[in-house]
Amino acid sequence: MRLSQMLFVTLRDDPADAEIPSHKLLLRAGYIRRIGSGIYAYLPLMWRVLQKVSQIVREEMNATGAQECLLPQLQPAELWKESGRWDTYTKAEGIMFSLIDRREQQLGLGPTHEEVITTVARDMIRSYRQLPLHLYQIQTKFRDEIRPRFGLMRGREFIMKDGYSFHADEESLKATYQDMYTAYSNMLRRSGLAFRAVEADSGAIGGSGSTEFMVLAEAGEDEVLYTEDGKYAANVEKAVSLAADAETSIFTTYQKQPTPGTDTIEKLCKLLSCSPTQVVKNVLYQTVYDNGLTVLVLVSIRGDQEVNEVKLQNELTKLAPQFGAKTIISLTVPNEEAQQTWAAKSLPLGYIATDIADDYIAGSKTVHSQFVRLVDKTAVELKNFVTGANESGFHSVGANWGEQFKLPPTIVDIRKARPGDRSLHNPEQTLQSARGIEAGHIFQLGTKYSEAMGATYTNEQGEEKPLFMGCYGVGVSRLAQSAVEQSYDKDGIIWPVAIAPYHAIVTIPNIKDAQQLEVAQKLYTELNQAGVETLLDDRDERAGVKFKDADLIGIPFRIVTGRAIANGKVEVVKRATREAQEIAIDDVVNTLKQWVKEATEG
Repeated sequence: MRLSQMLFVTLRDDPADAEIPSHKLLLRAGYIRRIGSGIYAYLPLMWRVLQKVSQIVREEMNATGAQECLLPQLQPAELWKESGRWDTYTKAEGIMFSLIDRREQQLGLGPTHEEVITTVARDMIRSYRQLPLHLYQIQTKFRDEIRPRFGLMRGREFIMKDGYSFHADEESLKATYQDMYTAYSNMLRRSGLAFRAVEADSGAIGGSGSTEFMVLAEAGEDEVLYTEDGKYAANVEKAVSLAADAETSIFTTYQKQPTPGTDTIEKLCKLLSCSPTQVVKNVLYQTVYDNGLTVLVLVSIRGDQEVNEVKLQNELTKLAPQFGAKTIISLTVPNEEAQQTWAAKSLPLGYIATDIADDYIAGSKTVHSQFVRLVDKTAVELKNFVTGANESGFHSVGANWGEQFKLPPTIVDIRKARPGDRSLHNPEQTLQSARGIEAGHIFQLGTKYSEAMGATYTNEQGEEKPLFMGCYGVGVSRLAQSAVEQSYDKDGIIWPVAIAPYHAIVTIPNIKDAQQLEVAQKLYTELNQAGVETLLDDRDERAGVKFKDADLIGIPFRIVTGRAIANGKVEVVKRATREAQEIAIDDVVNTLKQWVKEATEG
């Protein structure tokens, strides 16, 4: 392609609404154009990148025996109500675009396709002889993000590969899950990206095991905790660890002490001259289930630790059936206005103890009249601890479980793991932190959807059994931008060769120089014929402008038909290293072919 004939417009300055480097560079280099909040046009250069990424994904998926298909973006609400996720996606998380058609039927624009694919399986899979089966698609998805940001990282419309597998048993599911682990690792490696596979929370998708594939980058929205020995890595939402040892309490007898103005752990510890590891803090949460019931939750945790609200939500989701519900609509720390809707009397906030009486709650049909009491493992072993006294301005010191306070019946791990914690698998290893961009996520769904939607098969014994399912997603457009976020410099993008829109760009410093023009057109033609995808910058612009644009758009190899052609050579510059060398014109094609091969196969 000749740049003079291409839709090619670059910007000198960073767009005002772009926050991270990759977003700024893709806009400046003319790869994408903002159409609306979280909505972007993929311009010709970007579309070539997306095609390259899609092809790598497609090749790795096909190699595992997965079959490509295309599923509808418009999905009937009835399918999502069958699975129990309609309210979760339209009310709780609120990320599904929903609409009502002219026949008054509810529909949603697909953020994901578990319900649709399970419907296909329910209608078409009958026997164990048809299993295992793995279908995937590459298409546009829609999510109504509250705050779209970072360009293609968190848009309201994006391109994704999602795949779904069906199995007769868990063993078969785990085999495909492992195949996908390998395939996803191959996709990212072939795309030229540094990444880490980490344990992850399954979120609204559900299921048991799940692994995220994180592209390592400073601007990553996710925090990854890992050990140097390479044996543990997890998203901070999922990560587990050993907390630092608690200090021995300075209190030896139980008493109630006045502690005015100590509604925070920091103020309390300063007044009492004690360590936060000696404190049991009690945090109040309000959760609303999908049947409209509000439940008050009291979490007891060691004073130096933070509650991981993802882990807490998972624990409370497990309790949903006992409240006649399926899932959680919201989880919040109730403010004063919220408290007025259910509090029977004023709460001693900042001074609550784990045994605060249930009569603080005014029960009704919509409010559960008892606190759900959970205690984190970090608080269970404490002796002679400090905690609230259920009276404003007072705390209890020297308290013990089984003596002054009854240990809550439900012991959980809901603390937030953090850098510096000791690892569970080897306490000599401490957790390190890195930032990452989630590019892929694989799940073992089990029978969550098949049981809810009646997707079964007949086994060898003639028995009807629910299908075991797996789910596997790759953000194609997100992966493309994450490559930029991982690799750029002050002058622009540095694309990995495998997914660059073009391998090389031939730059003519002076298009009025007949010899420069002739050599450039010859190399342009021969390189493309040899499979080296090449741009020709034949614009009537100053050489400096062309060089800056070539750096900005990040083409891996730049060939300059400048003064060296008098000696039968051209200058070739590697974008990633800025290494420049003069190569004989007759050797350019073979040299570039070899470089491209090494970069894409290495």
